[in-house]
Amino acid sequence: MAQADEVPERGPDQEQPSAEQSSAQTAQAAPAVEVAADVAPDGSPEALVADPHDARASAGTGAHPAAVAATMPVVRLLDENGVRQHNERFSRWVEDVDAEALQRMHRSMVRARRLDEMATALQRQGEMALWPPLRGQEAAQVGSALAQGENDYVFPSYREHAVVLERGVPAERVLVQFRGHAASGWKPSETRTHVYSLVLASQVPHAVGYAMGMVQDRRLAEEAGEPAPEPGAVTVYFGDGASTEGEIHESMVFAASYDAPVVFFVQNNQWAISVPFSTQSRVPLAARAAGYGFEGVRVDGNDPLAVLAVTRWATAEAREGRGPVLIEAETFRLGAHTTADDPTKYRLSAEEAQWAQKEPLLRMRALLETELGVQEQWFQDLEEETDQWLKEVRSELLRSDPGELDHRFDVVYAQPHPLVEEERAWHRDYADSFLDGEGGPGADAGQSQEGQRA
Repeated sequence: MAQADEVPERGPDQEQPSAEQSSAQTAQAAPAVEVAADVAPDGSPEALVADPHDARASAGTGAHPAAVAATMPVVRLLDENGVRQHNERFSRWVEDVDAEALQRMHRSMVRARRLDEMATALQRQGEMALWPPLRGQEAAQVGSALAQGENDYVFPSYREHAVVLERGVPAERVLVQFRGHAASGWKPSETRTHVYSLVLASQVPHAVGYAMGMVQDRRLAEEAGEPAPEPGAVTVYFGDGASTEGEIHESMVFAASYDAPVVFFVQNNQWAISVPFSTQSRVPLAARAAGYGFEGVRVDGNDPLAVLAVTRWATAEAREGRGPVLIEAETFRLGAHTTADDPTKYRLSAEEAQWAQKEPLLRMRALLETELGVQEQWFQDLEEETDQWLKEVRSELLRSDPGELDHRFDVVYAQPHPLVEEERAWHRDYADSFLDGEGGPGADAGQSQEGQRA
């Protein structure tokens, strides 16, 4: 039975099969397996309309016949109306969060949301090649980022814009990679935050390896009688879609085998581009942790306080040598997967509307207004402050220089390579195709366009 401060599981299946399908599926399913009922995002029973765009429907399989019923509660400290909830295990981890900290948290989420909107607009204007929106996932990212210490290391995927901002990466450096001016926008050593990983799940084994290296560094220092580095932990971010990649499984095996101080933080935003979560997994992702021998926790990913509390606890577990932890932050991608994606092709507006009512900025604002008595003027001032900040970010971004083409090929290998030289020649010809003539007025424009396409 779920506690008052916990939300019953949202079953993995999103739609009810027909009577004919149900009979056939029941016959195929193991008798001991309980099929989960359809529930709303808040855990309440709900009759969801079958989505004709659902990948399962097109495949003719319907809901998983063996999907298991709910057993794992969802940690929540702030309900959808901004009212505090008590959790016996995790509330103590945010007892120090005062009014000032709550306002800072809201400010960070607003900035991330507004930066996301500006970046999307810049891409539509042709100033950026691509952009992966984060809209709806601000609480999961800000809450988890605030739990990290100065000795901890972060490995993001490609959508963790709020995370890297909170880690001290300048906003224009977050954007420059998607403008095509650089392979990455910042030095990981300066903020202990790795650059974005655009290859799905590739950052996860890197994170585990780094975490194992942190332990090894301490051991070698102690054996040599030298001062050992302060204990730290690694947090690695990935999505529900990436969770089906083999790299994830292999990384968790290694992390468990060597008690690597790593927190696996999966943002379950319900969709892996066009494939719903119900197709990807028959159980909550957090339940998979038990198979590797460490703990998994489900948390309301739209509740920044709950995310902060759970991530603080998990990071402390990792730092103190008790092994890895898997956190599943259940949230929703309110926007497209990227600016090259059209979510209307595969999901219903009704689902989007349901989750829009539970989005993190509304919830946090309700808390500030009702519990702390924050007045409208503060929110207006925040918007004006954010507007000014965005103007500065945009100006800095548009002034960014793509750099010399040759430099990008110079740094691929230490020694010249014939294939690299072949590609260099191709790109030179491509860039020259935009020029009006050697030294002509089109040179600058051609260089700029080339930089955006590289």
